[in-house]
Amino acid sequence: MTRIIAITNQKGGVGKTTTAINLAASLAATQRRVLLVDLDPQGNATMGSGIDKRALDATVYQVLLGEKTVADVRQRAQAGYDVLPANRELAGAEVELIEIEQRETRLKDALAAVTADYDFILIDCPPALNLLTVNGLTAAQAVMIPMQCEYYALEGLSDLVGTIKRVRAHLNPALEIEGLLRTMYDPRNTLAQQVSAQLLQHFGDKVYRTVIPRNVRLAEAPSHGLPALEFDRSSKGAQAYLALAGEMLNRAST
Repeated sequence: MTRIIAITNQKGGVGKTTTAINLAASLAATQRRVLLVDLDPQGNATMGSGIDKRALDATVYQVLLGEKTVADVRQRAQAGYDVLPANRELAGAEVELIEIEQRETRLKDALAAVTADYDFILIDCPPALNLLTVNGLTAAQAVMIPMQCEYYALEGLSDLVGTIKRVRAHLNPALEIEGLLRTMYDPRNTLAQQVSAQLLQHFGDKVYRTVIPRNVRLAEAPSHGLPALEFDRSSKGAQAYLALAGEMLNRAST
């Protein structure tokens, strides 16, 4: 059974794309078949997977408009997973989708043709609540929320949970929260410890046990077009994402 997970947070800079790339690589390393969908016009998940977004003939943009299929456009990353790539063209999809019928389900309908090819489909959503994010949430079965343990994060989280409830009510009744992932974590920071404790208090076992630390190698890897697992497998960041993949697989089997 394919698991489709939207990785999203309306706040930028929380490690969302880093999580999408490194989780895709880690799941692929466990011999799972993985598709990473880049729904962000910045195309960072595309570039971070070693695919030149400027050289693409077709992207997820053409897929959303119905001009191409996922099978036409997907590309293979060196790390062993497939990528449905994006570039700046995707920013125009917002305006064009407004005119199209069933605009919220364009991604869901397109993915239906390739779902059987994969064990996991990870969707890297843009850091905003727009029609692209709504497409991601409508296509997904579950949402993974990467977040930093800082003061404003909790406020943003309540907004996001509200959004998920609205999508569930109107577009995707099966949508659930897969888990909350603490990213860029520094255990020496008292505030981080306090916010982490609050998350566990409010969300319990929805908070992954795995914590992603602040890690230089994680930050350096995208400039080489590689997940941390390929760039420096022994780094704390790469090991943390391998642990996250293991935790997810254990949850799925129980």
